[in-house]
Amino acid sequence: MASSSSSGLTFKLHPLVIVNISDHCTRVKSQMSPPSSATNNNGTRPRVYGCVIGIQRGRTVEIFNSFELLYDSSTHTLDRAFLEKKQELYKKVFPHFYILGWYSTGTDAEESDMHIHKALMDINESPVYVLLNPAINHAQKDVPVTIYESEMHVIDGIPQLIFVRSSYTIETVEAERISVDHVAHLKPSDGGSAATQLAAHLTGMHSAIKMLNSRIRVLHHYLLAMQKGDIPCENSLLRQVSSLLRRLPAIESEKFQDDFLMEYNDTLLIAYLAMFTNCASTMNELVDKFNIAYDRHCRKGGRTAFI
Repeated sequence: MASSSSSGLTFKLHPLVIVNISDHCTRVKSQMSPPSSATNNNGTRPRVYGCVIGIQRGRTVEIFNSFELLYDSSTHTLDRAFLEKKQELYKKVFPHFYILGWYSTGTDAEESDMHIHKALMDINESPVYVLLNPAINHAQKDVPVTIYESEMHVIDGIPQLIFVRSSYTIETVEAERISVDHVAHLKPSDGGSAATQLAAHLTGMHSAIKMLNSRIRVLHHYLLAMQKGDIPCENSLLRQVSSLLRRLPAIESEKFQDDFLMEYNDTLLIAYLAMFTNCASTMNELVDKFNIAYDRHCRKGGRTAFI
């Protein structure tokens, strides 16, 4: 492996890719037996594999997202059928994105990684390799991610394809900055649950609303008891209650109603889009199964399927 790349490409890596790889690695480790073990039977950390997608504009390569892949450790190959299906689905949603390369986890690039790298060259003639080091090093301040390119070098008179390091920068958009800030401030609280600035803010609002509700109930029970004659009537207290009630309709303005309905409609739209996406995915799977079954039935009957 050479020290640095000479291709002149500029790589921009989005935080979503790092979060996806880290989440993939964490889930694989948690599913191992026993769950507390961080290594497999060979004494090494489990490795995960997937593809990175994005856009290349001239000499600038921007990696936006990633998805997981199935890997056969015995043959050191990826499931191509699964890869092609995922690529087709991503093309429907993100037509401008295409596969830029692949990712894995580990401390350094291994010899077997070159087999996977070469297998992806029929999709991208110059794929990139994103490697995430899952080992925790508190002294390290940099992001534990390395991007490799492949170059043809002559070693001992034999041309060989080797990995070379490439520099990159972290590129974020507004939505990613909010998510990264939420994850960065994630810390365990005294109760063992996750606490963030957003969670603390929402907890404070919930406590304030809960206290307001309890005090309104006290006033309500007091007024009911006064109405029934169980307690004497106090005019000074009634004036204070009347003054408090006159403040309640202060937010019932036309602008408030418009903003509230807009937020409410946006929330419903997101929920409906998620439901439609789930239904469309289920329908696609059902149509694929029906086409396969109908095609087999027609072949047995000597007819041709038109679906």
